[in-house]
This record gives sequence, C-alpha cells and structure tokens, in this order.
Amino acid sequence: MPSGLPYPARSIRPTGSTRPSGPLRVGRAVAVLLSVGVLGACAGAPAPSASAGATGSAAPVSVDNCGTTVTVSAPPARLVTLNQGATEVALALGLQSRMAGTAYLDDAVPDQWKAAYDSVPVLSEKYPTKEKLLAARPDFLYASYASAYTDKVAGTREELRGQGIASYVSPFGCSDKSQVPPTTWQAAWGELNDVAKVFGVPERAAEVQHRQEEQLAQFKATAAGKDLKVLWFDSDTKTPFVGAGHGGPQLVLDAVGARNVFADLPGGWQTVSWEKVVAADPDAIVVADAGWDTAQSKIDYLENDPVLSKLGAVQRKAFVVVPFSESTPGVRLADGAAKVSAGLGRLHPAS
Repeated sequence: MPSGLPYPARSIRPTGSTRPSGPLRVGRAVAVLLSVGVLGACAGAPAPSASAGATGSAAPVSVDNCGTTVTVSAPPARLVTLNQGATEVALALGLQSRMAGTAYLDDAVPDQWKAAYDSVPVLSEKYPTKEKLLAARPDFLYASYASAYTDKVAGTREELRGQGIASYVSPFGCSDKSQVPPTTWQAAWGELNDVAKVFGVPERAAEVQHRQEEQLAQFKATAAGKDLKVLWFDSDTKTPFVGAGHGGPQLVLDAVGARNVFADLPGGWQTVSWEKVVAADPDAIVVADAGWDTAQSKIDYLENDPVLSKLGAVQRKAFVVVPFSESTPGVRLADGAAKVSAGLGRLHPAS
C-alpha cells in the first residue's frame, strides 16, 4: 500500500489511502469469526420501487470528490465497483441492476445484500486488469481506495475522464490527506448521499441514514458498554495494531458508551506494545474480522501467551468479533455498532 494507509494490509489488500485517517500499515492482519449476532440489518437496500431499474432523469448532476468535481449528464447505467466498501454502498442503494461488475472483497458480503451481490459479475478476486475492466464497458467507476486509480489498475481519474468514464473515490480514501474529512457518522453518510445523488436515488440514501440514526439512538439509550474499558484489536500479534481515538472503532465505542483504552492516541489506528495492553487491562476485547486473516488465530495467540492469557478479558473470553468491513467508516459501520452493542451487553467489568 502507498503511504497514508490507515489500517492493516496484507498482500491481498488493495493499496492506497483508505477509509479512516491514520498511519501507514503494511503486512498487518485482522480477524475472522463472528461471535455475536447482528441486531438487524442497519443498512439494507430499500425495497425497490417500480422504477428501481430506471436510470432516472437526464439532468446533469455534480458532486465534489477529493478536490475533483464529478459530473454526470444522466445517472450511470454501467457501474463498476472496485472495493468492497464501494460495492456495499451501491448494494445498499439498490443499484445492482446498474452494475456491470465488481471486485475485491475483504470479507463476506452480508446476508441482506448477498442475492443482489450474486447478480453482479465479479471481474476479479482482487483488482482486475485494465483490459478486463474496460471490457465491462463501465460508464462509472467507484472505489474505496485511491490505489484503484493508478496505471496498474484502472488508470488515473483524468485518463478515465478522457475516455468518457466518470469516477468516484471514498472521501476517506482521498490521496490528498488534506481532502480527507474527519471520521464522523455524518461524513460516512456524506459518501452515501454523494453516490445516491449521482445515481438519481437520493431518497434511498435518506432512508438508510434515517434507519442508522434510529439505531444509533437505540445504542446510546441502551449504553451496553457503560463502565467497560475496551481494547479494539485490529491485527498483528507481534506489535498489536489497535483502534485509536479518531476512526471507525472510536465511533462505534462512543456509540455504545464504552471507553476505548487507546482513545488518547491520534488517528484511527495505531501500533502499541503488549506492555501497554497489559497496563490498560481491558474488560473486553473487540477483534476485527477480514478474509485475509482469522480472528481465531489472534484469539488463540491471546489465550496461549503466558502473559496475555492472564488478562481478565482473555480469561473470561470477553471477545466481541466484528467483520473488518464493519470497523471502517462506511455503510456497514452501524452494523458493527450493533454487534459491539450486543456483545458488550453480555459483559460486566467484574463478571
């Protein structure tokens, strides 16, 4: 990954700037293994209307995106998404009938979008070649990572514009870090609303946002994490990569009323020492999930290490596992909050 990548990467991760702001991480891993149920689909696509497959009005629309003005003369009809976050925004907006292809999953697509996802051609397990991408005849490309717009993948956004292909990158993935917004729920919904505006379905984004706002209000009222100190363990057993004070993990922990033991660290994720983890003595540990590593391997490490195994949270098996896609600002972050709320609701500091 190029510099600026804020969360862990393996060789199969896309390179480039990504969702939350933070330091470069290369060769980091996260976990897989869902251990708590979802409290409902936070961001499912609205029920399609009779005109769901239509391309909408022909009035040109524009959105500002990472310092670039993206203009379409009519809602795109052949969208290709190049990262899972982008794919799931498109599916949440019910755009599958307008998708000419998709690529690059980090973990499993959730059940509420599985049928829609299965209806879209998968161009590549990772990034497609430029030839395969262009063979899909896209009129719009959407990526979560700036690395999608390089000569090795789709080409630069300027080159694509010259070929009549408009493009969008998640604001959290802007290559110019000065263009990256603070990590907030409003910023995550801003991306959703940008895409909905381009595709002429703003009412669908409003419905998704409204549902998530209602769920966040419920999490706040429930306060399942009250009085709990939580470690967000993202990846790496040698030097743990953890949720810091200004990214998706902090948004989730704030939403459920828990205290992030590393909230004082800058950025979305940071590398710390195991000594600091031991000193923090968390009541619970949230373990992130991705297809490029397993949660069980990290949980096994914690349970078998002679020092870490003595942590109260490890002895109580106070683990809450969240898919990687639900730990980054995006359409699934509220689903992550649902899992953390449910998981922490089973725990108490002295249990």
